[in-house]
Amino acid sequence: MSKRRFEVPAGVRDWVIAVGVAAALLVAGLSGQHSASGLDLLGYVLLTVGGLALAAGRRAPVPVLVVTGVCAVGYQAAGLEVAAVAYLFAVYAAMRAGHRLFTVVVSVAVLAALPLAALVSGLHDTGEAFAQARSALEIAWLIAAGSAGEALRQAERRADEAERTREETARRRADEERLHIARELHDSLTHQISVIKVQSEAAVHVARKRGEHVPESLLAIREAGREASRELRATLEALRDDDTTPPHGLDHVPDLVERAGKSGLQATLTIEGRCQDVPAAVGRTVYRVVQESLTNIARHAGAGTASVHIDYRPDTLALRIDDDGKATPDSAPQPGIGLLGMRERVTALGGRLRAEPRSEGGFTVLAELPLERAS
Repeated sequence: MSKRRFEVPAGVRDWVIAVGVAAALLVAGLSGQHSASGLDLLGYVLLTVGGLALAAGRRAPVPVLVVTGVCAVGYQAAGLEVAAVAYLFAVYAAMRAGHRLFTVVVSVAVLAALPLAALVSGLHDTGEAFAQARSALEIAWLIAAGSAGEALRQAERRADEAERTREETARRRADEERLHIARELHDSLTHQISVIKVQSEAAVHVARKRGEHVPESLLAIREAGREASRELRATLEALRDDDTTPPHGLDHVPDLVERAGKSGLQATLTIEGRCQDVPAAVGRTVYRVVQESLTNIARHAGAGTASVHIDYRPDTLALRIDDDGKATPDSAPQPGIGLLGMRERVTALGGRLRAEPRSEGGFTVLAELPLERAS
C-alpha cells in the first residue's frame, strides 16, 4: 500500500519560521539585559514585530522588507545590540520575488541608518557606531541573503522555462503524430471507402432502373459505406484540429444543442448553479461528451427529444444528457468507440462517467468532473 506524502502548508511553514525568528531575537535581546538601556520595552516590541512580520513575507515581500528594516533600526536605537536577522530573511524573500532594485535601495538606507541608531542608543561614540554598523560581517551576511534569494529566483525561472519547453516539445510531437495519422488514414482508407460507396450506390441505382429487386445486403453495404465515409471525415477533421483553431469549450455547448434542434431533434439545455470559470480541459471534455452524446442520439437512438443539463457545484461540474429513444434496460446497446472515448476523457481528469438505459425508456449519460484536480 502506497503512503501519501504529508506536506506542511506554505502558510504554516511561514508562521513557524516567523515565530522561531521572533523567539531567537527575544532571547538574544534578553541575554544583554545587563545594560540598563537594553531593558527598554519598545526594543522588545520591535524585536517581536520584526520577527512575526516574516509570516507575510511570501505574500507581501516589499512591506515586510520595510517593516523589518524599520524594526532593526528601532531596536538598535532602543539600545538592543541584536543582529538584524529578521531583515536578512526579508531581503532573501524580496530578492526571490524579483524586487532587486527596491531591496538594494532599502538595504543602503538601513545600513546608513544603523550608525545613527547606535548613536541614539548612547552605547557607542561616533567612531564605534559607524564602525559597528559598517562591519564587514554584517554587510557580508546582507549580500549573502540577497544573493541566495536571487539565485533561487533564477533557478525557479529556469525550471519554469524548461517545463514550458518540455510541454511545447511534447505538444509539437503530438501534433505531428496526429497529422501523420490523419495523412495515413486519408491515403489508405479514403479511396477504398469511396470506391465501396460509389460502387454500391451505382449497383443500387442500376438495379432499380431495371426494375430488379435490390438485395438487402447491397442496401446494407451502401449504408455502411455512407456511414464509414461520414465517420472517417469526422475523424480526419478531429485529427487535423490543431492549436491554430480555438478549442471548443463550455461556451460552445449551446451551439451544439441548437444544431441538434435544426436536425429535427427537440434538444434543450438547462444550466444550474453559479456559473464560474472552469479549467479549459474540463470545458473541452464537456463539449466533447455533449457532442458525442447528441450525435449518438441523432444516429442510433430513434429519439424525438433530448435534454442537456449542466450543474455547477462548488468543486465539481456535473453533466447529464437524457433522451427518449428506443433503448431499454433489456436491450442495452453495446458500448461503441464514441462511448469509450467519452469515458477516457472523463477519467483522465479524475472524473466519473456512467452511460446506461433509463428505466422509463431512453438513454442517459452522467458525468462528474472535479474542478480542483483538473486545474
